[in-house]
Amino acid sequence: MLPLFIREGRRFSTSLSLIFAGIALIALVAGLLWPKSYVATTSILAQSSDIITPLLEGRAVPTGVSDRAGMARQVIFGRKVLADILVTGGWMESHPTPIEQDRLMEQIKDRTQVNSPRPELVQITYRDSDPERTFKVTQRFAELLIEESRAAKERESRDAFEFIDNQVTDYHKKLTSAEEGLLKYRSANADAQPGSATDANSRISALRAQVEQARTDMMEQQSREGALLSQLSGESEVTAVQTREGLYRAQLIDLQNQLDRLLLTYTDQYPDVVRTRMQMEDIKKQIQSEQERHNLAKAGKQTLSDEAQFNPLYQTLKGRLADLRQEMAATRTRFSSNQSMLNEELDRSRRIAASESALAELTRDYEVNRDIYQDLLKRRENARVSMVLDEEQRGLQFRIQDPAILPLRPSGLRLVHFAMGGLVLAIVIPFGLLYALVQFDPRIRSARQLERTTGLVVLASIPAFSTAREKMRSRARLLFSASMVVVVIAAYVLVYWSRVMKFS
Repeated sequence: MLPLFIREGRRFSTSLSLIFAGIALIALVAGLLWPKSYVATTSILAQSSDIITPLLEGRAVPTGVSDRAGMARQVIFGRKVLADILVTGGWMESHPTPIEQDRLMEQIKDRTQVNSPRPELVQITYRDSDPERTFKVTQRFAELLIEESRAAKERESRDAFEFIDNQVTDYHKKLTSAEEGLLKYRSANADAQPGSATDANSRISALRAQVEQARTDMMEQQSREGALLSQLSGESEVTAVQTREGLYRAQLIDLQNQLDRLLLTYTDQYPDVVRTRMQMEDIKKQIQSEQERHNLAKAGKQTLSDEAQFNPLYQTLKGRLADLRQEMAATRTRFSSNQSMLNEELDRSRRIAASESALAELTRDYEVNRDIYQDLLKRRENARVSMVLDEEQRGLQFRIQDPAILPLRPSGLRLVHFAMGGLVLAIVIPFGLLYALVQFDPRIRSARQLERTTGLVVLASIPAFSTAREKMRSRARLLFSASMVVVVIAAYVLVYWSRVMKFS
């Protein structure tokens, strides 16, 4: 594709050179017209005294602000400081109107940055087009910040002392009034004793627990009574002893089952089979004897030895039921007694609350006022020491850690950045357009491209023939393109030479 690039480059050399020259010259002009920006920075260190602070720890509170960057913004962006900055920067020499002054103050705020890299360090950065004014404004910002911060510290500590002193006087009056009211109430109500409400509440809690326990026991006993009654309903009071005939018949059935199992495995002559049958014959004889004895008993000639007796389980359940009903009666009595005592204690608690509420309120007011008054007395003395500490400037100190210096070189985008960027874009954009033309233009430009597109074999190709007039036009285009490149280079060299001569 290299021949295609060369041929298309020659064809569109005028357009490409114009694009190159336009981009390069526009970037150069933009670099010349771009406003210069000078930056100056100063750092202010806020440091506590290493000797006084440990000595007065707990007694004095040096004033300070944790957000020093926010405090610095409030100070330097105040109207008082900005008015001083307008004078320092020379803006007031033209006697601007109040509206213009407000606009200048907003511009100064936009060009000023305040941040805190460390908790004890404040950094002020100012940006302006004039290097000398940048230096003066930054330096003045630092001086005004230190002055205003010191004045604010002294004013804050003085206001704190005066406020606490006024509060001490007010709470002394409140404490005296509360003490007199409490004394009068106790003299008029001798029965109102502190702690009676607590005792009554403890007694009520204990009685409530006992009532709940008695109620739970009653429910449990009722459940047990129902279970015992259900068991008694299923048991008979009298049980009969089984007869001998019934026992013999049960043994006969058992032996018959054994015989059936043996016959499944052995023959009739097997000893166990013979023995089992002999036992069955003996039991049958005994059954026959019992039947004859029953017949004689029916005829009245003989009495039977069978007899009936009471059911022991029935007697046991009945005894348990009687004991349970005695416990239920005792539980009901205990429940009624506890409920009665609980009601009496609740009535007593209401009577105590009626008299204790006023006493508790008076006592609470007295204790609160007393505690606050004692605390304010200590704080007033601490505030006094803090006020003296700030007045003598022995607590938190401000000093310039890194002073502002006169900026010699502008910051941000400079002419060299625009020049280099313009040259790069002036070269990349024309070549990009040329590549897009060769890559995406559907016209056929060579025999190989035709074969690859159609799949046919090209037998011969006729080269293009340029006339003398066309050759002259091509040379003129190339000469014009070269001259455009030379003009751009000359412009860049001229600007560079003028900048060097200016700084030399």
